[in-house]
Parts: sequence; structure tokens; C-alpha cells
Amino acid sequence: MSLERHGFQAEVSRLLQIVAHSLYSDKSVFLRELISNASDACDKLRYLALTQPELLEGGGELAVTLSVDKGGKTLTIADNGIGMNKDDLISHLGTIARSGSAKFVEELESAKSAEAKVSLIGQFGVGFYSAFMVADKVTVLSRKAGETQGWRWISDGTGEFTIETAEKPQRGTEITLHLKKGEEEWLEAARLEHIIAKHSEHVALPIHLKDGAEEKHVNQKAALWTKSKSEITEEQYRDFYRHIAHAWDEPWATIHYKAEGKIDYTALLFIPSQRPMDLFNPDRKQSLKLYAKRVFITDQSDEILPGWLRFVRGLVDSEDLQLNISREMLQASPLLAKIRAALVKRVLSELGKRANDEDKTSYESFWGHFGAVLKEGLYEDPASRDEILKLARFRSTGSDGWVSLADYAARMKEGQKAIYYIAGDQLDALARSAQIEGFKAKGIEVLLLTDPIDEFWIPAVEKFGEAEFRSVTRAGADLSEVKSEQKTDDSKKPVAENLDALISFLKVTYKDAVKDVRVSERLTDSACCLVADSGDMDMHLERLLRQHKRLEASLPRVLEVNGSHPLVAAMAKQATKDGDWPELAETAWLLLDEARIQDGELPADPAAFVKRLNAALAKVV
Repeated sequence: MSLERHGFQAEVSRLLQIVAHSLYSDKSVFLRELISNASDACDKLRYLALTQPELLEGGGELAVTLSVDKGGKTLTIADNGIGMNKDDLISHLGTIARSGSAKFVEELESAKSAEAKVSLIGQFGVGFYSAFMVADKVTVLSRKAGETQGWRWISDGTGEFTIETAEKPQRGTEITLHLKKGEEEWLEAARLEHIIAKHSEHVALPIHLKDGAEEKHVNQKAALWTKSKSEITEEQYRDFYRHIAHAWDEPWATIHYKAEGKIDYTALLFIPSQRPMDLFNPDRKQSLKLYAKRVFITDQSDEILPGWLRFVRGLVDSEDLQLNISREMLQASPLLAKIRAALVKRVLSELGKRANDEDKTSYESFWGHFGAVLKEGLYEDPASRDEILKLARFRSTGSDGWVSLADYAARMKEGQKAIYYIAGDQLDALARSAQIEGFKAKGIEVLLLTDPIDEFWIPAVEKFGEAEFRSVTRAGADLSEVKSEQKTDDSKKPVAENLDALISFLKVTYKDAVKDVRVSERLTDSACCLVADSGDMDMHLERLLRQHKRLEASLPRVLEVNGSHPLVAAMAKQATKDGDWPELAETAWLLLDEARIQDGELPADPAAFVKRLNAALAKVV
């Protein structure tokens, strides 16, 4: 095959500029990233070989080898793992094959500190590109297991790469870094040994270092999780977390324990301190690694932990699983089901301890990153529902910070029987919503929910203790039963005269545009608002379904009007006059469009809205 030239995906080109020129001072992490990638390649081959043992033929012991060429000023990191073919090289090294990649690079470019850039790089798992921090050219020679053709990929990181066929006697990948001027320290064996000892001694396969004619085994080849907790330092835990999770942040929590008895297994779990960029990818894949007797089995099994704990990183190593276990057997394994239940219980227990710490800041930071995912468990896992409800934190009108449901329940007013909430997209908009005016006036706390999952778990949960969850956007919210601690002078806000006549007029004018028109109990300052009828779908849920093409048309809503508002009073006065009230009809449509805009919707007919608004303004200018 002749030489082919390919351009990098736009996001990769921008990423390479950031990585190569302005990322961070500790460049040694490039070595950890490339060794971790090599280790993963060997793990993947070992897993495939369980059902295709011929893939291992002729390759020798799985290992990683670093080779130094001081004369040529190159450093090569080689493995005899799964390898890559042409398509793999193009897709893995030429594109960032994840959703949200453009947003990721934009955030990376706007990050002010080197530490912030490192964190974002780690969240997105693009460690290969860190090679360009020390190299002005990178050559990748690879041959995929089970195939005979080798391929060579070359790039200087400036916008394009080349790819061509190449001779490679054995499977695996060799990454050769042509070092930049001034980066000769990466050719010193002592320097490389020190970095490997610091970051990669936990890699569970041999790492060899070749320096000229000399070759030595430089890691302990010890599985970190098999050691007792007293033998492991926090730094070793951190480095292992960064290796296994391809992350750059610090672990927020570490859970390491060995279960013995009916089931023997070891778990080493980490909760990140930063949100991974792919946390909300539609496939919701779990990334916990499963081992059987220290042999890697899979890292794509939803049987190990449920999807709502997909932010957890780490591994589980079972002495009782068979090495030749298949995907189908994993799905039907009662042993794995018991391990899964125990892991869920242990993670929730750890979160419960953190949630009850006197210093709330750390847990609230965790909740800000992962609360939206954890709440998926309220919908999906009834067995864990009570524990998750205790862990849940919310924004509300009663506090500037996060509140628990127990906090909310303790502050409920006399006569209040429900936990009130409002759901939407923006926190600030919810806090200013007309639909909560009456609740705020009576001092009733309202939860402000901005996660899409909120519309799904609430109907599934229904209650917390004896209090049911109730949306304030539904009509018929009875505030009269709740005793207000605030003294209000109702005489200052008289109800408009002839309000019944106006209501009748609005019903005739709107016809099918609204489901009903009613006098509001909730409004104190706004003239009107739209609400869902008591038996209808919540308004925010309807909007979500329309956005995702699950609902074609908007449902008719109830228009509530504030009988004490000057505009409504003026309209009621006009409604008593004889005639066909054409001007009042125009004002009525403006009122309805106002309610739609206030709820974040466009007017039903924007052109007609502008025409009516201009006519109204012309009369007062």
C-alpha cells in the first residue's frame, strides 16, 4: 500500500497544541500514560484469548518493554498485546471518538491553570497525545492479534498523520518517540526506572528496560490489591487509581476490602474527585474491571455494578470465578449477582459516612459532580431507594446551599403534608418562577430540581416518610391548609371586581388554546402563569419529551390569573363594558403569551405577539 495522509479531527489538532505547548511542568506522566495503554492492550488480548487461545501463539509472555536509543535520540514503548490494524490506528489515534469532544476541547482551552488542564485531559482519557510533550515526532508500528499485516502510523502532531503497510514479525504495538531538543533526560535509564517505580510498579505484568545491550526487569509485577491495606500508602493508592482509571485527579474516596466466607473476592474501588467527561454518554457503560484469580476478564460488564454507580472506578478480583467465564455466563452468574449486591451496599455505606461528616463541604462537592447519576438509582433500584434518599441533596428556596430531605422535612410548616418541588433547566429561573410566589409568601420551602432524571424518579418514589412529593406546577395546590408564620395584610391587595366576567371572557376567547382559566391561589406579584391540571403530565416532563421527539404537540394547560394584579383588575373592568371587546381580546392573547414566555416557551404565534405588543406600546408612548 502506498503512503496515505490523513488530517486529524479538528478537536485532536487543537488538543495537540495544548498538550505540546502549554499543559504542565511534570512531563513524566507521559510515560505512565503510555505504559498504562500498553498494559490495557495486554489485558484485552488476555481476555480475548480465553475464547480464542490461538491469539496468544508465538508472542511469548505478555510484557511491556522500554527501549532507549541514545544515538538516535528515541524512546520506544512496546507491548505484545492486542495490537491495532489500519482502521484502529485511524479511529484511536486520529479522532477523539467520544460525544462532547468539541465541548471538551473548548473547556480545555479556557482552563486557566496547568492543574485544571491536566484534570480535563484525564477526564477524557486522551493520554496517548501526552507523548507530544516530549517528542516532535511519534511513530506507531502495530500488528493486530490474529492478522498478518503490520501498519505504521507517523505524525509530528501539527495537523496530519500518515499511515502505510509495514513489516512486523509479531503482534503488538511499538510507540517510538523522537525526542525534542532538550528532552534527553528521557534517555537516562535511572530516570526511567525512578518514574516506573513511582507510577507503574502496580502494573500486573513485567516491565523491561533495554539500554543498549543491557536489559532488566524494573517493576515488582505485584498486584496492589492483593496486599493488605497496612502495606499500601496513599500515594500508591493514588497512582493505582490514576493507572486503572486513566485519570489525573485525586481519588475522593478509596474502598479496599477482602470478602471471605461463602464468596471470596477482593475489591479495590475509587470514587473520583472530578466528573469524567463521558459520564452522561448514552451507552452508560460501567468501567469497573473484573479479574478472576488476578487474570483480567472484562471492563465492560454491567453485572459488576449498576449503571447508576458508573462513576466508580477500580476492580474486583474473585477467587471463585472461572477463568474461562463467558459474557453469557457473566450475565447469568448468581455469584456475580451476590458480589454486585455487596459492592452496592459497601459503596452506599461509604457515602453515608461521608454524608454525615461534620464538614459538609467535601460531600457536597461529591454530590455536585455525581448526584445526578446517583439519583438514577432511585428510579432503577427499589432495593437501594431508601439509602439513596438519605444521601440525596437538593437546592431549594429555603437555603443557599444543599439540603437533605431530612432537613426539608424538619422545616415543613404546620398543616403542610407534601414536599413541594419545581423542575426545570435553570436554577435561577426556577427560583424566580411565578409558580412558586404563593409558596414563598407563606414561607413554604420548594425544592429546585434541574436534573432530567428528577422527572422520572419522583413518580417512582412518591413519598419521603409520610410526605408525598408534589409539583407546584400542577393546578389545585391547596395553600390554605398551610399555616403561615408571616402576617399579611390582605386588604392591601383587593381582588378585582367583576373577575368572574373576565374569566368567562378569557375562556371564550382562548377556546382550545388552554384547558381552563382559573383564579390563582399561588400568585402574589405576577399577573398570570400556566400550570398543569391535577391529573396531567408535569410541564417540565412534557418539555423534555417534546425535545426528544417522544411527544409531538404541547398539551393544553390551565391559565391561572392573579385577581389582585393591576393588569387583571383593568381587564376585569373592561370586560363589563358593552361591545365585542376587540381590544380586550388582543390584551388577553398578550396575557397568555406572557405566561408562555415566563415559563420558558415561545409565543404560539411570534409574529402576532410582536404585532400586538407594538400596538399596546404605541398607545402609551
